[in-house]
Amino acid sequence: MSEVKKIATRESYGNALVELGREKENLIVLDADLAAATKTGTFKKVFPERHIDCGIAEANMTGIAAGLSTCGYVPFISTFAMFAAGRSFEQVRNSIGYPHLNVKIGATHAGISVGEDGATHQCNEDIALMRAIPGMVVINPCDDVEARAAVKAAYEHEGPVYLRFGRLAVPVLNDESTYQFELGKGVELRDGKDCTIIATGLCVSEALAAAGLLAEQGIDAQVINIHTIKPLDEEIVINAAKKTGRIFTVEEHSIIGGLGAAVAEVLIERCPVKMKRIGVNDVFGESGPAKELIHKYGLDAEGIAASVMKEMKA
Repeated sequence: MSEVKKIATRESYGNALVELGREKENLIVLDADLAAATKTGTFKKVFPERHIDCGIAEANMTGIAAGLSTCGYVPFISTFAMFAAGRSFEQVRNSIGYPHLNVKIGATHAGISVGEDGATHQCNEDIALMRAIPGMVVINPCDDVEARAAVKAAYEHEGPVYLRFGRLAVPVLNDESTYQFELGKGVELRDGKDCTIIATGLCVSEALAAAGLLAEQGIDAQVINIHTIKPLDEEIVINAAKKTGRIFTVEEHSIIGGLGAAVAEVLIERCPVKMKRIGVNDVFGESGPAKELIHKYGLDAEGIAASVMKEMKA
């Protein structure tokens, strides 16, 4: 059996910018002295005149992007999620969100899979921060194919978009020849009748693997990929709740304010069912190899399956 291809979605981001840059002359990329890490250096090599290194001044970069957007350009801000959503929150809120400007935020190195960089760089709060800004679209793609499609969809969308990318290479689940990205629409990856696992980003491939482990124990789990956390596909969530009556959400993010919270908000108002949020449980991350951290925090296939089995037997 051939090994599954793995690509970090930050790599996908850089490649998608180049592909899009060839078609769209008004696309501008801004980076905060991290072009090698965010992979916007790929864009810089091809379009040096459309790449602006703003230095280690993320808040200033946000303001520059806001200004460029009022001149007919479509700027993509690029830096680590901790800086894009955390350090620059006020500027994103007031300079981009409030006037509803057409700026895209490419936030890489999100979640605990940043690994050895530790808690200060492992942003597990960015989705919560960004989805709280009125009018902000929040996208967290699961693989290379979806990430590149998401960048193009972000460009086409008129208004602010937050794109979340990871450092760790993840399996390519989607077939590029058939995949269709639709903003605000979830994707059923596996049918099931006993429970539903709703996952996002890096955790989608782990959720699928967990469903395989659960099947061995006689639990038939439906798996749904939510790439757009805001606006959330409420219908796919409600239909799943009605079908299986048991919802589990999985995210490489705090259980406070992220995918789990978004799903819970819909269910409590429209279709209350039993639900369990699986994610980072109101703690900071720590330094260590990415895969070991994912295992420790129960976000790999084994951890997800164990959490689901525990709740199903309760």
